[in-house]
Amino acid sequence: MIFGLPSIFGLFPLLLYIVLSFKKNMHPVVNVALCTVIGAILIQQPLGGLGAVVYKSMGSFLALVGFIIMLGSGLGNVLKETGVAQAIVNIMMRKIGVKTQKEAILATMISSITLVTLLGTLAGANAVIAPIVIPLVAAVGLTPSTLAVIFQGAGQTGLFLSPFSPPMVTLMGITGLAYPQLLIYAGLPVSIVMWIGTYFMAQKIQRETEGHENFGTDIEMPEKDYKLDPVTKRATLVFITIMGIMVVYGIINKSGAAFVIEVMLIAALATGKAANMEFGKIFDSICTGCGKLMWLFFMFLLFDPFLNFVSKSGAFTALLDLMKPYIGAGGKMGFTLLTVLVGIFGINGAATAQAMVIDSLFHGFLKDVGISMALWGMIVLIGHQITSYAYPGVDMLGAMGLAHAKNIKPMMKLAYYAIIPGTILLACIASFFI
Repeated sequence: MIFGLPSIFGLFPLLLYIVLSFKKNMHPVVNVALCTVIGAILIQQPLGGLGAVVYKSMGSFLALVGFIIMLGSGLGNVLKETGVAQAIVNIMMRKIGVKTQKEAILATMISSITLVTLLGTLAGANAVIAPIVIPLVAAVGLTPSTLAVIFQGAGQTGLFLSPFSPPMVTLMGITGLAYPQLLIYAGLPVSIVMWIGTYFMAQKIQRETEGHENFGTDIEMPEKDYKLDPVTKRATLVFITIMGIMVVYGIINKSGAAFVIEVMLIAALATGKAANMEFGKIFDSICTGCGKLMWLFFMFLLFDPFLNFVSKSGAFTALLDLMKPYIGAGGKMGFTLLTVLVGIFGINGAATAQAMVIDSLFHGFLKDVGISMALWGMIVLIGHQITSYAYPGVDMLGAMGLAHAKNIKPMMKLAYYAIIPGTILLACIASFFI
């Protein structure tokens, strides 16, 4: 650290980022760029080498997620230009009957949860459904912030239900429990708490943002006398068929987030050709759509070194060291509360690695404190997954990008009014029964 500052000061860029996120008219890219430079200065990273750091981040998971989100916007533009988006909106609105905002919230929650569970990836699954869902929710007046809350709050729970998602696979390895046991003692209880919190917070955010936000004028809306022409009908059937086949293939082969790139490109090309578009026109359409979210991709490129600088400062380790003396002092519930808090607020990084760090730090205390593997599974799940709500990170920013939302306040409200207190309370109550 510069000037020999204590490692705990390494948290300053992260705290500054959160504060600036609430500042009116603060562009997200400017915010993260400023905090990245401050983080580099604090750990004495040569500013002349920042270009190499950003270059390295192009191969990071954050960059992959950013690219997937851009590509999702590209697919959405193809669906719009071919008329498929309009067809799906009108068919869904008439056949399924999503007519109210509450129905739209529930329908979107179910769609996101289902696809994330099936694919085992949050950003990838939401990127697939976003181009379809946005026109549907826009038709009944939902705002981008409301949709972003749903994408993260409800969608992330799909990872807790999927037998081959990274969190569940990691927890099975840590606890030695089988998937059904983890689902009963950890996945489902945590998911139910998050579903309830997300549903009511989505309604609250909708009331607060309605009339102040919208998806723009280029979103296809349902028409009263809509008629489906043969070409659009063919393109729509091709899109639905291709998506169905690719999703099933991804499930069978347990494909990760990178597979979503193939899904989107193949779906866009096949749908465009079915609508008699030339390949050049299809790629132009994809690029036009991607361009709308280019700012988000730049933000993700900077966010990877930003978090790495905070981690290299030793701030997270220093925060943990401050809390270590209190471990075990409060009995089973005290240990549960402290461990969950340390996991959520004190350890940051890649989720799987974060789970391993939590287990490495506290596993030795479990026998003495009387923590069962079932309870430990819930603690580690909350500790390494709810961090994505405590600090603006890839999941939160990804959900906002897919939903076309730029206001981070609703996401922080979801986190600190519902998800974080709800899951912490759940873990404390579970410590008496599991």
